[in-house]
Amino acid sequence: MYNFREEKRVIHQLNSNEKKQILLTFDDGPSKYLDRFLDVLANENVPAMFFWQSRLLHYKRPWQRVLTEGHKIGTHSHRHLNLVKLPFEQQMSELKKSKEIIERITGQEVKFFRPPFGQYNEDTLEAVSQLGMKLVMWNISSYDWNLKSEPEIITNNITEHIQDHSIILLHELEQTLTILPSVIKHLKEKGYHFTTI
Repeated sequence: MYNFREEKRVIHQLNSNEKKQILLTFDDGPSKYLDRFLDVLANENVPAMFFWQSRLLHYKRPWQRVLTEGHKIGTHSHRHLNLVKLPFEQQMSELKKSKEIIERITGQEVKFFRPPFGQYNEDTLEAVSQLGMKLVMWNISSYDWNLKSEPEIITNNITEHIQDHSIILLHELEQTLTILPSVIKHLKEKGYHFTTI
């Protein structure tokens, strides 16, 4: 059942009056491919949002480049657990730890959270709210994690369903890196331009 109160607390698409605005988001980093993702985004002059597992973040990852080049960093939890299987206290601990680690390393406040597996419940929303963050979902999934040998389908999943104010779910994976330049080019040709929240 549609829950308007819940929908107001969750971002599923960009809240903008500008047409043709879209947002690329990348989960499950920072990965060994991060520099190469940033190279593509820099070459195309495209901003994006990265939702990171804080257990993967260390000082050698090029997190400074992410911020310097105009991207946003949010948390994707610490250990990528399915939060709906945890009581409130454990959810809060997981989110608080991830937020604090990312903020300590980057020096930037973490304002956005993407739940692992896209799963959340009332306890998740309460923890996110208490920590001063917003929960960000998506309205287009590329299914890139499931299509390693079929990158053309990843592209089609995005380009055939794109609409104004879409938030696109991607991951820091090799197959995603392969198709990213052509996806950006295709979306630009359709008149879309990229932004962050």
